[in-house]
Amino acid sequence: MKFEDGHTVGIDLGTSYSAIARLDDDGTPVILENSQGRPITPSILILGDDGRVVVGPSPELVAEEAPERVVLGIKRHMGDNNFELYHEGRRLTPELISSMILTKLRQDAEEQIKPIRNAVITVPYYFNEPKRQATRHAGRIAGLNVVDIINEPTAATLAYAWQKGELGNADLPNKERTILVYDLGGGTFDVTVVRYTPTEFAVIGTDGDTMLGGLDWTDRMVEYVAEQFESKFGLDPRGDAMARKALMVESEAAKRELSLWGKSTICFEYRGQTLEQEIKREKFEELTQDLLQRTKDTTEFTLDQAGVDPKSLDEVLLVGGSTSMPSIAETLEQCTGRKPSRELNPQTAVAQGAAIHAAILQARHTDGKGQAAEALQRRLRSVTTNDVNSHSLGVEIRDPDDSTIRKNHIMIPRNSPLPTEVRQRFKTTSSNPRSLHIRLLEGETSDISGCTFIGDFRLVGLPGNLPKGSPVEVAYGYNERGNIEVTLREMTGNSAAQVEIAWSHGLDDHQIDSMSKLSKSYKVE
Repeated sequence: MKFEDGHTVGIDLGTSYSAIARLDDDGTPVILENSQGRPITPSILILGDDGRVVVGPSPELVAEEAPERVVLGIKRHMGDNNFELYHEGRRLTPELISSMILTKLRQDAEEQIKPIRNAVITVPYYFNEPKRQATRHAGRIAGLNVVDIINEPTAATLAYAWQKGELGNADLPNKERTILVYDLGGGTFDVTVVRYTPTEFAVIGTDGDTMLGGLDWTDRMVEYVAEQFESKFGLDPRGDAMARKALMVESEAAKRELSLWGKSTICFEYRGQTLEQEIKREKFEELTQDLLQRTKDTTEFTLDQAGVDPKSLDEVLLVGGSTSMPSIAETLEQCTGRKPSRELNPQTAVAQGAAIHAAILQARHTDGKGQAAEALQRRLRSVTTNDVNSHSLGVEIRDPDDSTIRKNHIMIPRNSPLPTEVRQRFKTTSSNPRSLHIRLLEGETSDISGCTFIGDFRLVGLPGNLPKGSPVEVAYGYNERGNIEVTLREMTGNSAAQVEIAWSHGLDDHQIDSMSKLSKSYKVE
């Protein structure tokens, strides 16, 4: 791992809001405010003329712009090669769009600390390999040396344990604490169980949904108000992109008001007709009950898979701006028997935790300077972090009972402690093969169509006349760098082939360099 000259930061690249932080000389994770003096920046873009891009505009400005110029929720499209958005004759990928958000964060932060070179960027636990790699590429396009990708609930728990003085303090009793992190952001949801002592930090279980977040609660409000409008005036505003966007802005504001008060009123005008619709919190909760139930089911499943009794939890942490909805805390308290903690700032904790993780990594590769720095370095170096994989890893095989059917054979189940390695033997399916081909998959189902393809390679130079059913060994694992390593060995002649998947799929270096040059042609404001 190489750190370049310059400051190191942690970045929460969120669906609705993003934030950037650094660990100061006293060991405090400090949020670097944007140019408007705010700790968080909306992850929204307005595409202007002549390469001008406004990042983090106000709701009023968003409402006034043409829908085709406004980009919302790009995080949900990370890793999607089929996503297409064209502006001024150029195709904008999710990586390029996300790099503009990162550029805005970096520009504003460098007004306070110069220069910023290294970064840890956070992702939801349930992001698969293509989504994680797309996030890393976005950082590179923005000119950052991305030293690691860290999961958002892990970052939040790091912020919690570090700021309470319970992590990195070898003088404290070696008491173990078990924490559940419920992270509901604007577009994604994660629930994670973590155990830590003053010197060791370990994730023991996680699950989530990359297509569930506060945006879905807002959409329910949009649908409800649009139905009321259509019922009263015979007009459906949902078919008009401009009207739907305006209604979404109004619904988002009403949703936030309902977290503070028992009712809110939406005043919506369309084609000369105006609807004033009062919405009570009870009605909103009724409209979104199934969404809340999905998060509850995931929470209970994660606890069960981790073998943790809810009553044994030391803390339940709320992370993500969408956890401000009162029904979230009420449901979690029913589920765990413990009142959730709002000790962390739900919108900045993830960035602060990423900054702590970045400092821990840097402490292992650099020397401290001065007495204060040396003390902080010792504290950072005393922390050992252990993670789990969020998706199962497998290989594609032929069904033993029907050779025409191909299946995903899981070798490393999700929530396996990392690093890890699994070895297993298979048999060749034909006589005298010229080569052996292995396809690597990520997913929980045996149906390969429901899995993510993450790579493949071939073993050539096999012995002649190798009979059908000859033994082949596959070694599959994560190394210390968090990359996947796979070795394929035929046991008769002992020939082998190996591949390391260093999160390098999707864009290649040439494409990243091209996008980096393209990004410099845009003026991010």
